[in-house]
Amino acid sequence: MSRHRRHPSEATSRAVERSAGELATLASQRMDEHLRWYRELSAEERSQVGLVAQAGISQFIAWFHQEESHPPSAISIFANAPQELTRSVSLRQTLDLVRTVVDVVESRVESLAGPGDEQLLRESVLRFSREIAFAAAEVYAGAAEARGAWDARLEALVVDGVLRGEADESMQSRASALGWGEVADVTFVVGTTPSLAGGAVPAVDDLRRSVRQHGVEALAIVQRSRLIAILGGTRDALRVVEAVSDCFGPGPVVLGPTVPHLFAAGRSARAALSGLAAAAAWPEAPRVVESDALLAERALAGDQPASRALVDRVHRPLAAASHAALLTTATAYLESGGALEATARTLFVHPNTVRYRLGRICDATGYDLTVPREAWTVRIALAMGRLAAARSSPPAAGVSRGSTRTGGIAGMSDSADSADSADSADRSRAPRGQVKPSADVLLEETSKLSPATS
Repeated sequence: MSRHRRHPSEATSRAVERSAGELATLASQRMDEHLRWYRELSAEERSQVGLVAQAGISQFIAWFHQEESHPPSAISIFANAPQELTRSVSLRQTLDLVRTVVDVVESRVESLAGPGDEQLLRESVLRFSREIAFAAAEVYAGAAEARGAWDARLEALVVDGVLRGEADESMQSRASALGWGEVADVTFVVGTTPSLAGGAVPAVDDLRRSVRQHGVEALAIVQRSRLIAILGGTRDALRVVEAVSDCFGPGPVVLGPTVPHLFAAGRSARAALSGLAAAAAWPEAPRVVESDALLAERALAGDQPASRALVDRVHRPLAAASHAALLTTATAYLESGGALEATARTLFVHPNTVRYRLGRICDATGYDLTVPREAWTVRIALAMGRLAAARSSPPAAGVSRGSTRTGGIAGMSDSADSADSADSADRSRAPRGQVKPSADVLLEETSKLSPATS
């Protein structure tokens, strides 16, 4: 139950009212002397802060002069331009401002208060300053909530623009408003949404907090059953996502390739979403997997960029004229089920030659055929390459459909394999000195004498 407030004398009320301008001036001088952040503000920002201080003093005088007792309301002090204030001055700095004004008024209590009103004036200043502090907290909380909701909408629009591949001026403006205009090393990540109380908001907030602990920025949204994140400022996205994988729901978490900036993230998004759709074809896949590791599954699911990437990485290098023997070896090795001796017998070469060629295949494509998973990817890539070659180069007239061997490239003769086998046969039959071996044959024959290496 509130007690009735004793009213000041008429002389005290008039003295306080007449001192409004003087108190505002003294408050500005005190802030300039003791508050470094106030001195570093621009002229416009200092003017805004001064207006707030002056409004606070005016509101105090009006409340102090009232005859009826009621709690003071200082919300109107910040009602003029709360957004401008919260952008230029933090809540802690606003409390510094309140403390400075209170100190100024308290220093003038003896000269302003009439006889017997000194304690009343001090108590009134303290009560009003408390209300100002609560009002400031309310204003800043409201501004933060509104800004958070606006940022969430902007974030959703930016992520949607990335998904649509719309790297236009509107997306650039929104990204700049979010502080992503200059963020480099961007990676698109997608997984399932975790089941958390409160819906999508806790999942997004949890993911943002987790990645910030690794010094990484994140834009995150929930789209139906998918939790989508765009990470920025990391060159080791796989390590970061593995560390925060608990923020995603069950199932695979797929990363697209890292791109230089946000406006190239559409390529990363398409690869990650394609990888998530195709990940079911690889049951043994790790929980956090890069989209490049799912190229074969993506190609089988009809992803044309993945098919082209496989052809460019595997079939195109091996189909070059200088690597014809490597393509023959890869085909024979895969057809034999990865049996080294069987491949050597098929090609009429030494097993060490097969080992040597397998090493060169790995150097040319990045895939090791002795690893079952990578061998299967190469098999898919060669099939895609043969189909692409058949579409671009139809069989010539007069050539029967079955004239090429199973191991050859569609649309090309198997002359490389035949020449390799004939060369080996001729060397075994010809008398010494009648056949001059080529440089490639000399290299292969030398490899036969070296210890077996894998």
